[in-house]
Amino acid sequence: MRASYIEDAEQWERGFEFHADVSVRFSETDMYGHLNNTKVFAYFEYARIEYLKDLNHMAKWLDPKGLTIPIVADLQCDFVKQVYFDEKLRIYVKANSMGNSSVDLHYMAKNERNEIVCTGRGAIVQVGRKDGKPVAWTEEEKLVFLKNS
Repeated sequence: MRASYIEDAEQWERGFEFHADVSVRFSETDMYGHLNNTKVFAYFEYARIEYLKDLNHMAKWLDPKGLTIPIVADLQCDFVKQVYFDEKLRIYVKANSMGNSSVDLHYMAKNERNEIVCTGRGAIVQVGRKDGKPVAWTEEEKLVFLKNS
């Protein structure tokens, strides 16, 4: 793996705890049976939302009276191995670092043979629902992210 955001691959891999499972659907493959490279971002989204629900962050963002929402500021994926129709993948997510109103999340996808098939990273920013301006994490929110990273 040569992703610029991974310094020590073994240590980086050991840092993941949370995961969400997905199966590659036929409609997500190309004419050669490979997973379409754009579909990985939907897998990252699914795992990210499950991770945020697990941390109990989604409840406030989904509350119609809530004051903040998360937005994806950037997202990248580095492909390591080919993935095919009907493979079962485990998508891992962890908080790598925190900013004032952002969190840099890292992703790792493994197949059933426990091989890394892709890695990724991306920042989400908490913003005000009405004005779209960044809203700082509370100390409690920061601790929840960092405790689970």
